[in-house]
Amino acid sequence: MAGTRDRGEDRKWGRAAGVGGVVLAVVALATACGASAADDKHPEHRSFGLHGRTLTVDSDDSALDLVVSDSVKSDEVQVTRWFQGHVTVGGKPKVTWAMKDGDRLVLRMRCSGVVADCSARHRIVVPRGVAVTVRDGDGGVNARGFAEALTVRTADGSVRISDSSGPLDLRSADGSIQALGVAARNVRARSEDGSVRLELAAVPDLVDSRTADGSVSIVLPRAGYRVTTGSHDGSVHVAVPRDDSSTHRVSAHTGDGSITVRTAH
Repeated sequence: MAGTRDRGEDRKWGRAAGVGGVVLAVVALATACGASAADDKHPEHRSFGLHGRTLTVDSDDSALDLVVSDSVKSDEVQVTRWFQGHVTVGGKPKVTWAMKDGDRLVLRMRCSGVVADCSARHRIVVPRGVAVTVRDGDGGVNARGFAEALTVRTADGSVRISDSSGPLDLRSADGSIQALGVAARNVRARSEDGSVRLELAAVPDLVDSRTADGSVSIVLPRAGYRVTTGSHDGSVHVAVPRDDSSTHRVSAHTGDGSITVRTAH
């Protein structure tokens, strides 16, 4: 009879609904209990040989902490790794680390499937006197103690720098940038979507800051500065001695947000 189902069809529908319910429950559980690298109580430790006085950290998906230490041998880098991950429908999650060409630390995470949730964090201890470049696809970057040049590029994550005196070149496509208590003579900071906050402990030669969407705050030691600012949609407040002939140049621009340039209290 039209419009009726037999018992076999009902059983099939029941099984399909049951499977669908299980999948939805698994997805809901995975979403509610997100993986966190901080839950890894047994992190792994490894040392890598370093050739030369430059290091590139090439990471695809990890939070990174970089520290300079005198306790590390001049020809090695020490790395600690925290990792948590599970894949319910897909391949087993995996993290790898390797030093390529003697000066490129490659950190990779494989975590894919219908229900996949992974989190990684690395602490990288670098010997003094090494210039570092960081390229991180997805993850925040924290660094402190650098007297040599430090370059950071992250596609998705915040950047935090402290206690550093070497030249800084910091960029985030999606995340805020902070450099606090730094004595760098040259600071460049760029964010496509995030605020920029710079607090300098020494008079700089150049501060060049820009964000497409976010506020810019710069705190400087007292001196005369050649200042240029620009905001398409936001207030601008400059409270430092201005000198158009000064060799100390400060540039602050934002597409949408306020700008503050002032001296330290």
